[in-house]
Parts: sequence; structure tokens; C-alpha cells
Amino acid sequence: MVEDFRLRSVAAAAYGPAALFGLSEGAVLPVIALSAIGRGASTPTAALIAALLGVGSLAANIPAGVLATRVGERRSMLLAAAVMVAGVLTCLVDLGRGPWSLVLYGCGVLLIGAASAVYSLARQSYLTEIVPPHLRARALSTLGGSMRVGVFLGPFAGAAAMQAAGLAGAYYVSLAAIVAAAALVVRVPDLEVTADDRVAASAVTTRGMLRQRWRVYATLGAGVLLLSAIRQTRQTVVPLWAAHIGLSPTTSSIIYGVAGAVDALTFYPAGKVMDRYGRRWVAVPATLVLGVSFVVMPFAGGAVALMLAAMVMGFGNGIGSGIVMTLGADVSPRVGRPTHLGIWNELADIGSGVGPLILSAVTALAGLGAGIVASGLVGFAAAGALWRWIPRPRRA
Repeated sequence: MVEDFRLRSVAAAAYGPAALFGLSEGAVLPVIALSAIGRGASTPTAALIAALLGVGSLAANIPAGVLATRVGERRSMLLAAAVMVAGVLTCLVDLGRGPWSLVLYGCGVLLIGAASAVYSLARQSYLTEIVPPHLRARALSTLGGSMRVGVFLGPFAGAAAMQAAGLAGAYYVSLAAIVAAAALVVRVPDLEVTADDRVAASAVTTRGMLRQRWRVYATLGAGVLLLSAIRQTRQTVVPLWAAHIGLSPTTSSIIYGVAGAVDALTFYPAGKVMDRYGRRWVAVPATLVLGVSFVVMPFAGGAVALMLAAMVMGFGNGIGSGIVMTLGADVSPRVGRPTHLGIWNELADIGSGVGPLILSAVTALAGLGAGIVASGLVGFAAAGALWRWIPRPRRA
């Protein structure tokens, strides 16, 4: 019976690899710009190379859906791990200071971004398939939380390794984590697929999925795009405002870390609320809290006030852990689910790219405070869209 299902039964299959994959990413994220500068990049060029992570994810989302549909989720996760290893090894190759060294390093960063997209989609599709619907939000919020815990711990593990091995130490930690994740995935059983389902899945195309479900993407998908926009922007506003009011980099990092801890510790209760009362009870409050935290941040004139605003921001983002994956799973078809999720994740990644652009554009025109407030208004717009378009739970 589905009532006898326990989330711990899929811990090794989903949550362990997710945490290790997050650790692998988290270890290298803080050193990408530094590695590029060490190879001769200017600050704008280093920022561009760091942005290749997002470019790789954008480019791989839809192909990842097609891949998982064709070869299955487990094989897709293993392939993603192999691509991640190739990307990290490419980043470790140092040709000295020069353009070719930067090109090679950029290719490695691009591969890491693409691997992240493939792995994220495959594990989301796998968990959606094996977990009964009444536990779906808890399962996916725990999945998102596991990844966040890994990303949170990754920089600390990388920093410890760099004490012994220099900048390369962070990449060694990343390699060890992704190999461990792959070792767990190898032991994961394949999903059972009937011959009829396999034939039906082979006929699914991205164009056909778009034609069939365009209303979902244009409505609820727009809400997810807006949510992803404010989520991505939150990673930028805390250090920017800290620098604006004259706080030291160390203080800024502490504030950012405390907000990250609040974020990482609040994921499970939200999933339980979503399963019990419906998705709106988390999606709308999460976006409203995020919006409020942005609007009040320009009034923070010191470290304590900024830390409080950042903690509110971390809480809003944390309680929304897994909401994008959960909504995507809720509206997914049984046949061709990975293809649908690829399109869904593409919408989320587009939002992640748009959010910082809104902050940058408004800041250039009216100042940083106005830019942060404008980003907060995006959160309120996301709350309205999600309230309007999240499907109502069916009543018995």
C-alpha cells in the first residue's frame, strides 16, 4: 500500500547523491572567478566565465528531458556524473595565463553547468515516479533541501582542502564528492517501464509537448519564472547592500552564511504543509516573504539590521524548497514526464537569468536601493501568479 511508503526508503537513491552532488558544486562555486583571474582574466571576463554555469544549464535542460525519456533516469544521472567529472578535470588543466587557458577553463565550467541540469532533471523525474502523490511535496522539498545542505557545506570542505593543496584543493573535493554520488547511483534500481510505455515515450517530442501543454507553461510556468527570478537575485543583493553600507567582506560573508543556514534548515516542514493543505499554503507565503525581505533591505543601515533582513530572506526561500519541482511534477504527464520537466526547468532557468538583469537595469537607472525594491516587486508578482494558477487540490 502507498500508505506504507517511507521517504527513508529512497534516501540512498535520491537524497544521498543529491547532497553529494550539491557538495561537489558548492566546493567549486566560490573559486570559479578566482581561478579565471589566476589564468589572466579581467574581472568582467571572470564574471562572464562564472555565468557559463547558467548558460550550460540553459542549454542542457531540454536535451536532458529527451535523454531521460530515451535512456531512463538512472543512466542519465550516471552520464551527468561522468560529464561533471570531465568538467572538473578540464578546470584543473592550467595552461598558464592566456586566452587559450581561459577558453579551456570556460569549457570546463560549461560542462559543470550542463551536468547539473541533466542530474537535477533525472533525479526529480525518478523521485516523482517512485513516490506516491500524497508524499510528493515532502519528497521533493527534502530533495531540494539535501542539495542545499551540500551546496552550503561545499565551500567549507573546499576551503579546508585549499589549505593543503591550494586552489586545486576545491576541485579535488568536487571530484571526490561526484565520484561518491555516482557510486550510490550505480546501486539504484532502474524504474520499471512496460513495453507500451517505452513505445509511447519514444514518440514524445519537445515540440509536441509544447503544443499540448502551452497553457500550463504560459500561466503557472510564468509564476515559476518570476519565483526563480527573485530567488536568483537574492544571492546578489546581500553582498551588494553590505558593500553599499560599508560592511567588510568578512561581515558580509558571515551574514550570507547565516542566511544560508536558515535557508537549509527550513525545507522539511514546508513539504509537509504542501502535502497536507495544498501547494498554495507554501508557494504564496514563500514569495511574499521574499518580496518583503527585499523591500525592507534598503532600510538596513548596519550589520544587525541587514542580518535580520537576510535571515527573513533565507526563511522565505527555505520554506519554498522544492516548490518548483513539486509544481512541475504535479502538472506533468505520465508519459513523457522528463521531456515536460526539461521545458519546466528551462522556464525556471530563464527566470534565474532575468532576475539579476532586472536588478542591474533598475540600479543603473535609479540606484541600488530602487533596484532591490523593484526585485521585491517581482516576488509580489510571483505570489499573485502562483495564487491564481496553482491547481486547486481535489476534494474527496
